[in-house]
Amino acid sequence: MPKKQNTKRDDGRIAVQVYLGLVDGKRKYKTVYGRTQKEADEKALQVKIEMNKGLDVTADQDTFSDWAECWLKIKQVSAMSEGQYKNYERTVKMWKERIGFRQIKKLRTHDFQTAIADLAMENPFTHRPSARRTLKFAKSTAFQVMQLAIVNRVIDYNPVTAVEIPQEAAEEHRRALTDEEQQWIIDTPHRAQTAAMIMMYAGLRRGELLALTWNDIDLEKKNIQVNKAVAIKNGKFEVKPMTKTAAGMRTVDIPQRLVNYLKNQPRKYLLVVPTVSGKLMTETGWKALWNSYMTALNVKYGERTLEDKKKMKKPGRHKFDMTIPPITPHWLRHTFATLLYLAGVDVLTAKEQLGHADVKTTLQIYTHLDKKYKRKSMRKLDAYLTSQNGREQAF
Repeated sequence: MPKKQNTKRDDGRIAVQVYLGLVDGKRKYKTVYGRTQKEADEKALQVKIEMNKGLDVTADQDTFSDWAECWLKIKQVSAMSEGQYKNYERTVKMWKERIGFRQIKKLRTHDFQTAIADLAMENPFTHRPSARRTLKFAKSTAFQVMQLAIVNRVIDYNPVTAVEIPQEAAEEHRRALTDEEQQWIIDTPHRAQTAAMIMMYAGLRRGELLALTWNDIDLEKKNIQVNKAVAIKNGKFEVKPMTKTAAGMRTVDIPQRLVNYLKNQPRKYLLVVPTVSGKLMTETGWKALWNSYMTALNVKYGERTLEDKKKMKKPGRHKFDMTIPPITPHWLRHTFATLLYLAGVDVLTAKEQLGHADVKTTLQIYTHLDKKYKRKSMRKLDAYLTSQNGREQAF
């Protein structure tokens, strides 16, 4: 029952105190306010209802940002790759910019749905429409933050559950390299070439690649042992061993093409892809290395204007517009998956080679490739039938 009624404040509002119980031997109350006695009583009753549900009625001022930061700290100390953590951190930042200031108890499905719709129209980091995968990840992140608040009895339902991903959202454009682009990688010496070759022909993730040592590579047996990865701990990168039950821990069989390439590479340091001084690569160092590699490929294979060609004849360093596709580690790993598919490797073997935790992930890739290559086959059939028809008409 309310402790006191009809306590009128100077601003005209009526205050009602609700007894919460004993805390450290002292009686604790929560004060609610209303413009009328009825409004104040209704708020007091709502407090009692929330107490009966076991909710924390003192957390009214908790914002989405408060719980998002709490959730992010939990993720930071859990076992995950540096790439995964960066994705979570970036997505949390996006949510905080939209609803971070809002009281978490007052957030509704509409708030999250509106944010997802805005994100679908324009990704704040790329300034392009967001892919379906990005939207699903954003929804999942918000869902987990709200779920943490539920576990801590701040709220009793998750409004993100009913959020829908827009039907028009495109699937992520993650593709395999063409035969020509694969040849670019093979034919262009660069400090990042080893990284590209291993991702393209062994399917390692970037975090797995950066932790890879020469001791993990057996060229006689033609395989690579993936048993560790770069992870984030307290905001810093470090090499973290994988558990024996982790899906990522695996032995990857590698093709002779990669074996031949690796045989000719110097082994100056223990790490396969280190900094120039042999140390563990950092995020900044990796970006600089990869950007340098893309520039080298662009200069060699990009479309050059007449003005560009004149520049190239002059001594010194020159900057050119990027005209080749932005090759990413994801594309290289997807290339490996595609090569497995084209070689007729079964789904379960491909799952082991790629280190997928769930065979469904591999099946999704194979199903997508099935559709893609069937469409290509039908186009070939159409072209053939068209040519046949042309020959028949000629007679």
